[in-house]
Amino acid sequence: MSEMIQGAIARFEPLAAGVIAEQAARVDSQAIFPTHTLDALREAGLLGLLTPTEHGGLGGNIFDSAKVVERIAQECGTSAMVACMHFAGAAVLAAHGSAEVNAAIARGEHISTLAFSEAGSRSHFWAPLSTARAEGEQVVLNARKSWITSSSHATAFVWSSQAMGEGPSTIWLVERDLEGLSIPARFDGLGLRGNDSTPVTATEVKVSASNQLGPDGGGFDIMMGTVLPAFQLMNAACSIGLMEGALRGAISHVSGTHLQHLSSALCELPTIRAYLAKARIQADSARALWLDTMNAAATERPDTMLRILQVKAAANEAALDVTATCMRVCGGAAFRKDLGIDRYFRDAQAGAVMAPTNDVLYDFVGKAICGMELF
Repeated sequence: MSEMIQGAIARFEPLAAGVIAEQAARVDSQAIFPTHTLDALREAGLLGLLTPTEHGGLGGNIFDSAKVVERIAQECGTSAMVACMHFAGAAVLAAHGSAEVNAAIARGEHISTLAFSEAGSRSHFWAPLSTARAEGEQVVLNARKSWITSSSHATAFVWSSQAMGEGPSTIWLVERDLEGLSIPARFDGLGLRGNDSTPVTATEVKVSASNQLGPDGGGFDIMMGTVLPAFQLMNAACSIGLMEGALRGAISHVSGTHLQHLSSALCELPTIRAYLAKARIQADSARALWLDTMNAAATERPDTMLRILQVKAAANEAALDVTATCMRVCGGAAFRKDLGIDRYFRDAQAGAVMAPTNDVLYDFVGKAICGMELF
């Protein structure tokens, strides 16, 4: 990690512990998009974390962005997912975007997100049904995207379609305010309530042919080589951060709450300690796999793809268990929402059903360990 990145993260830390933590409950209860988090990332210079230095960015890697996402998730799951999707889109743009758009990201003027999931292919994000056709110097897009995080707030979408020629798919940069793009409904979810993750419909939307990211038909390679590792590591980071936040709150509660007739704190009950011990082990195990996955990718170990496939599923499942345990040990206080533990619990539910869903990942891992082709 470079000194510039270390400095940016140091500037960001008090903002995470301050404004992001302070606004988290409001973001959840009122389903407010976390513009304050993007402002904090911008102030620290982190929106351009993955942007090459020649365009004014920090030249970081997906391991750096995953660590930033994990820190945000300790305070606010919504904010972490918005940051995750910005960094995932920015990773594609760093590799295939124009100098102009990368410079805008570095200046904090461009918020990115992915637009891959579709109503027709659901969690099979690698198989878009949306179409693209050439019309002179323009390309016309038609699509029914099912989930786009930051849909009303992103500057532009990193968008998948079927290829115009040969190949499974092509990637585009699609500005949010183009004519023909429509958002049919406001997001009202169980968790991650402020992330503005809504369907988006494209009807005869025209973009410049120069907005193509990578070669026509090369979308699958971008998805597998750039997006999948970035998203898997950062989605896992969200789950790991949520576990940390929930455990922090639960431990504080059971340590500070007393059974007055016994003159003892809740943490003095062996059953409470046992529950928390198991939860701590689960969280630490998920973190260890996450760190090992980053090590595998950084050193190009032979098991890198296996680890990439495993890490999201493992962290998501651990977060479901750990946050449920934290709800249990905090009892009625958690169900009354006094502690905010319920927010971590609800936010943790999303990970397992975000594409690629954990059930899809289990199939991929099974194929990988049996020596079968994934696709």
